Amino acid sequence: MKLLLDSCVWGGALTRLRAAGHDVVWSGEWPADPGDEEILAQALAEGRVMVTLDKDADVTLHVLQLHGADLTAGAIVTAEAGRLRVRLPTGA
Repeated sequence: MKLLLDSCVWGGALTRLRAAGHDVVWSGEWPADPGDEEILAQALAEGRVMVTLDKDADVTLHVLQLHGADLTAGAIVTAEAGRLRVRLPTGA
């Protein structure tokens, strides 16, 4: 799966996600933070799922395994301790 990690995501998650076979770009490696709207636009332009605020690679991998197809279709998944919330795209 193609992912774009927001700069707030722990850099160590990059290695774990790549090792799991994902095509990952991390905005923390960019020379400057362009802001949320530009990061989201970049993810959309490249067909990437954007991951933000979750610093736990295991949780990220779990969400990708369970809801990868939903995310690729434009869903938003919010992960909290003991709970996942999925908002499907309109018309899904």
